[in-house]
Amino acid sequence: MNQTLGRRIRTARRHRGWTLDQLAEAAAVSRRMVVNIEQGSTNPTLGTLLKLSEALGTGLPALVEPPRRPVQLTRAGEGATLWQGEHGGRGVLVASGDRPDVVELWDWTLRPGEVHRSEPHLRGTRELLHLLEGEMVLEVDGEPHHLGPGDALAFPGDAPHSYACTGEAPAHFSLTVHEPVHDPRSEGTP
Repeated sequence: MNQTLGRRIRTARRHRGWTLDQLAEAAAVSRRMVVNIEQGSTNPTLGTLLKLSEALGTGLPALVEPPRRPVQLTRAGEGATLWQGEHGGRGVLVASGDRPDVVELWDWTLRPGEVHRSEPHLRGTRELLHLLEGEMVLEVDGEPHHLGPGDALAFPGDAPHSYACTGEAPAHFSLTVHEPVHDPRSEGTP
């Protein structure tokens, strides 16, 4: 997967006519990290992948998922695991929609004591979370929201946020992320 990811990032960067330095600056990551990712020699974090996809104006699915078909089936266990926690939790991208807007469907499991912190996504991003099992605290822009089984929360994904398993059992939740159309070349233009 790292080789495919590297090719896709290199292709998207070249399509924009950007140098390695320009992509590194736009994504706020080091040039060395961009080089390592393009060469397929590193396993980047979810945060780094999000920064790169946002800078390139592509959605995360365009970088990590197989080529799109009109109907795309993801069988159980075949989603892309893009986050792994220190106690065995994981965030799996199980489905996504095509551009222009990006819509992602995630299957998350946080083990007791695990926390996933997310930097703000692109302006206008919205997230919908449905807690299926366990207990968790979802903090959005410094405000904690305590959730139990069956609870759901809609919130701005363009604010700092984090997910924390606060119970003695794993927290299992479904997460939908909607990232609106965005062209980084239009930043700062009215």
